[in-house]
Amino acid sequence: MVSPTGTDATAPSTTFKRRGLKARHIHFIALGSAIGTGLFYGSAGAIQAAGPSVLLVYLLGGAVVYFMLRALGEMSVHHPVRGSFAVYTRAHLGGWSGYITGWMFAFEMLIVCLADLTAIAIYMKFWFPDTAQWIWVAATLLIVGGANLASVRWFGELEFVFTIIKVTAVVAMIVGGAAILAFGLGTSDVAGVSNLWEHGGFFPNGAEGMIAAFILVLFAFGGTEIIGVAGSEAEDPDKAVPKSVNTVPVRILLFYVLAILVILALNPWPSITGEESPFVQIFDTLGVNWAAALLNVVVITAALSAINADLFGAGRVLTGLAKENLAPKAMGRISKSGVPVMTTAILLVVLIVGVILNAVLPEQVFTIVASLATFATVYVWLMILLAQVASRRHMDPAEVKSLKFPVPFWPYGQYFAIAFILFTFGIMLWYSEYHLALAVGVGFLVLMTVLYYATGRPKAVKPLNYEELDPLKD
Repeated sequence: MVSPTGTDATAPSTTFKRRGLKARHIHFIALGSAIGTGLFYGSAGAIQAAGPSVLLVYLLGGAVVYFMLRALGEMSVHHPVRGSFAVYTRAHLGGWSGYITGWMFAFEMLIVCLADLTAIAIYMKFWFPDTAQWIWVAATLLIVGGANLASVRWFGELEFVFTIIKVTAVVAMIVGGAAILAFGLGTSDVAGVSNLWEHGGFFPNGAEGMIAAFILVLFAFGGTEIIGVAGSEAEDPDKAVPKSVNTVPVRILLFYVLAILVILALNPWPSITGEESPFVQIFDTLGVNWAAALLNVVVITAALSAINADLFGAGRVLTGLAKENLAPKAMGRISKSGVPVMTTAILLVVLIVGVILNAVLPEQVFTIVASLATFATVYVWLMILLAQVASRRHMDPAEVKSLKFPVPFWPYGQYFAIAFILFTFGIMLWYSEYHLALAVGVGFLVLMTVLYYATGRPKAVKPLNYEELDPLKD
C-alpha cells in the first residue's frame, strides 16, 4: 500500500543516526518543557479557582498531554522528519493544516518567549533595581540566541543545565514540604493533610471552579510537544523519543500533582493568594529567609530554559515549512552544523520588537498571555491528534502491526483527548475574560489562512515525500 506521502506504507521505518542531540538531551528537554513559570507562578491562580480539586485538573490535563505525546511519538518514530508535527498534519490532513499548525506553533512559542523574556528583565530588578531593563533583555537574547545559533549540541547542553536547576528546586520543595508534614519542622501551625478537605471541602468552588482552572493548567503544560521536534534531532529517535514520552506520566505526577499536593497540605488553599509564589510560601514556612532570592534564581532559570527551548522548537518547525514552500524560502537555510540560522535570527528580531511592545503596554500584554498561549497550545495539540487518527486510516493492518511505538488504548484515548480540547475551546467561549485571547487567536488563524491562499501556497507546494524531508538529506 502507498501512503499519502508517496512512500511504500508497508516498508519498515528507518533507524536514523547522527543528529546532534543525545538521549540525555531529549530526556531533559522533555523534562524541562514540563517545568516552567506556569508551575512556579501560574499554579497559584489555578489553586484559587479550584481549591484542592485542582489536583484532578492537573491529572486530567496530564492525561490529555500524554495521549497527545503518544500520538506524536508514534508518528515521530515511524517517520522522523525535520518539521515534526507540521509535516505530519500536512501529510495526513492536507496542505493548509500543515501550514497553519506550523505557524500556530511558532505563534505559541513567540507568545511564551515574550512573556518570559520580559519577566527575566523584571526579575533582575530584584538585585539591580537601577539598571535599565533593556540591558537584561539584550543579555538574555545574546545568551539564548547564541546557543541556538551555535549548534544543536550547544542548545542541548544549555537546556540540560537549566533543567537540572529547575528540577533540583522542585525536588527540594517537595522534600522540604514532606519534612514539615512528617516531622513538624518549620514555624507553621496550620500544616496538615486535613487542609485538603477543610476550608470548604475538596471542591470549595464546585465544578465551575474546576472548569475555570483548566486554562491555567493547560498553559502550564504548553510546550511539551517540543519532544517531537527535538526527537527529529536525536541520534537515535527510535529509542530516545519513546523513552522521553513514556516518562511523561511520572513527570506529571511528580512535578505537578505531588508538588501541588505538598503546597495544599502545608497551607490552607485560601491563603495562596498569588501575591507570592506558592514555592516561596513553603520556604518561608521552613524559616528560610533567603527564599525570595532563591526563587528568583529558579524563575530566571525557568524563563531562560523556556526561551531556549521555544526558540529551538519554533525555528525547526518554520524551517520545515520553508522547505515545503509554506514559509519564505530564506527560513529554510540550514548551517553546516544543522542550525536553521535564518529562522532563528528572524525569531530573535521579532522578539526584540515584542519586548518593546511589552515595555510600552505591560499590563495589557500580560493579562492575555496565558489564555492566548493556551489557545495556540491546545490548537496545535488538536491538530497533532487529528493527524495521528488520520494516519491510522491511511495504514493497512500490516503497517499498523509494524509500528514500533503505537499509541495505547486506541482509539479511546485519542477521542478523550480530542473531546477535552474541544471542551477547552468551549470554556474560552463561555468565560468573558478569555474572549480577547480567543479573538486574537482566531484572528491569527484567519490572517494566516488569507496569506496562504493570497500567496499561492496551495499551487506552490510540491507533493510531500518523507525521504526528501529527512534531516539527514536536507
